[in-house]
Amino acid sequence: MSYPTHDHDLERGSRLEALLSRPIHTKSVVANPAPLGLMGFALTTFVLSCHNAGVIIPQSDPHTVVTGLAAGYGGLAQLLAGMWEFSSGNTFGATAFSSYGAFWLSFAVIQIPGFGVRGAFVTSGSLVDYNEALGLWLLGWTIFTFMMWLATLRTNLCLTTLFFSLSITFLLLTIGEFEEEKGITKAGGIFGIITAFVAWYLALAQLINKQNSFFELPIGNIPRPDHK
Repeated sequence: MSYPTHDHDLERGSRLEALLSRPIHTKSVVANPAPLGLMGFALTTFVLSCHNAGVIIPQSDPHTVVTGLAAGYGGLAQLLAGMWEFSSGNTFGATAFSSYGAFWLSFAVIQIPGFGVRGAFVTSGSLVDYNEALGLWLLGWTIFTFMMWLATLRTNLCLTTLFFSLSITFLLLTIGEFEEEKGITKAGGIFGIITAFVAWYLALAQLINKQNSFFELPIGNIPRPDHK
């Protein structure tokens, strides 16, 4: 009978160490998060835009229903979609969904009385400054959305239309807050409703395919010239 030697133990230990230190490669499968992000964006935008346009919900009513959607679906769900886009390697989708998820969360914070955002202006008796502050907030999102639109010009017509319409929506809402003009805000609400339906269409186009439906929806892919 042979007994293990010291050299034999060292060799076996080194093999074990090499085995344990070997990287484990696992394939991460992430489903397409874009439909979730688009649906969350579309529904929340639709309800807020109906409020801004005075459709079904009068402009004078509080934002209570919209605030719930902004915190949950448009905010949290869309932010999660953005994080999953990072995981899938889609920089544009990650930036868009994460940013607009944060937009809706910040909107909810502004509207919830417990955070005291509007209350601080009411206490100081400067509601005009509150409207101007909202206008500045919306102006920042107008600039951001215009920048995102520039990054869609060679993608597809649906995505380009979505960000162009959203840019117009933000611009009109910005002017409406600065000028305190409900007519301009109403126009922004109408453009917002159009934006919501474009987002819904784009989400549906990514959900349905030949395996789960009898038809597919065109999104108008823009042909790219071949670079030689």
